[in-house]
Amino acid sequence: MPPKRPTHGKRNLEPPSGEEEEQEEVSPGKRKRETEKNATPCSSKDSNCGTNRGDKQTSIVHYLYRSTLGGNVRAKYLRTPFLRSLASYILYRTNSPFDRRVTTLEWHPTHPNTVAVGSKGGDIILWDYEQLNNTLIPGIGAGGCITGMKFDPFNPNQLYTSSVAGSTVLQDFSGRNIQTFTNTEDWAMWYCSLDVSAGMQCVVTGDNVGNVVLLETCGKEIWKLRLHKKKVTHVEFNPRCDWLLASASVDQTVKLWDLRNIKDKSSCLYTLPHARGVNSGNCCSLAAVSDRDSWQSVTHCDLSIAAYFSPWDGAKLLTTDQHSEIRVYSACDWAKPQHIIPHPHRQFQHLTAIKASWHPRYDLIVVGRYPDPQFPGHTSEELRTVDVFDGQKGNIVCQLYDPYASGIVSLNKFNPMGDLLASGMGFNILIWSREILLMLKQEELMKALREKGLSVGR
Repeated sequence: MPPKRPTHGKRNLEPPSGEEEEQEEVSPGKRKRETEKNATPCSSKDSNCGTNRGDKQTSIVHYLYRSTLGGNVRAKYLRTPFLRSLASYILYRTNSPFDRRVTTLEWHPTHPNTVAVGSKGGDIILWDYEQLNNTLIPGIGAGGCITGMKFDPFNPNQLYTSSVAGSTVLQDFSGRNIQTFTNTEDWAMWYCSLDVSAGMQCVVTGDNVGNVVLLETCGKEIWKLRLHKKKVTHVEFNPRCDWLLASASVDQTVKLWDLRNIKDKSSCLYTLPHARGVNSGNCCSLAAVSDRDSWQSVTHCDLSIAAYFSPWDGAKLLTTDQHSEIRVYSACDWAKPQHIIPHPHRQFQHLTAIKASWHPRYDLIVVGRYPDPQFPGHTSEELRTVDVFDGQKGNIVCQLYDPYASGIVSLNKFNPMGDLLASGMGFNILIWSREILLMLKQEELMKALREKGLSVGR
């Protein structure tokens, strides 16, 4: 479903950091000025980030020059050029390799153009969107849903996966299982999430009845504990503190654990309750399900909470419920949220759960929007956009949209460099990038055609 033409995929809403309020506080006697068309998100009290103190127009050159003089270049200054470029992002590439919806995606750690994507049928594609040859690992079909996926930190040619088939495995790109870490051998029980820690050399995975299993990368089980009352939809090691683990569940809680001192579910460091751990849905009991054929006939929902640590410092935690709330917690006080962001992303049975995620370098949050007529401020013209929020203030700074990809975008992740965005929309994989890159690629293609003697129109 490639777009028929390059379409500007953005709706620029306001100055990205909403700094006009700060400017008004600094100069209360002055009349608030209208935001200029290309105003940066620097406030007046931070206006010395540029060479002209009275001019809000700054560039990365000014920031780098200030750094060479010994000045402190704050992270929000460095993200200003990125926010400008984000307004020019368009739908760059699309791919529809599956016959079932996308359920998980993960960027390759060393190849910035390559993303691994898993489907509800258990298929996995390793897609380099600049190449024609891609690796597709076929799944088992119904009952094979990929629920979690991580590249092996010691060998990026291998993948850890968890699945509804009841196993957590390490496999290569030919589909060969190198090692099986957990296997329920029971269609009534399966694994819903996983993470890998290079520092601790451990794998952690959570199942659909509340158990969390910690294993060494060699496969030896360290412990298996029931840490939640219901399905564990997310587990994650802190990127800066390997001993700090976050787990999220449909029991409407996110919990933080010290792996050096964990005995049972009462030994968590913090419990972060959520009003809506799950969205309304008709989920029947799986207690009596004992075989694959019976399991396939069960109506069930993908209900989840996601919880992601900030990748640059691990000092923040981003959570998504299954209705209309995104929360940001800070290490200065894990007990209460720093921000609660109202956002429509309700869940239903045949939709991959919408999860908010971090930008890898800047304090920005990206999440798909599912307009809700019951949501305050809803309008009939509201689109199914990809929303980008300021993680410091909670305000929206940009929206991406393409009329040829107007479905509900459930999954969004920036690549490790932070300049490309991959999205999962139903059966489709989307890549967003700057418009200028698309133009350069088109020029390269036309040049190659001319060199081959082919006629190319203007």
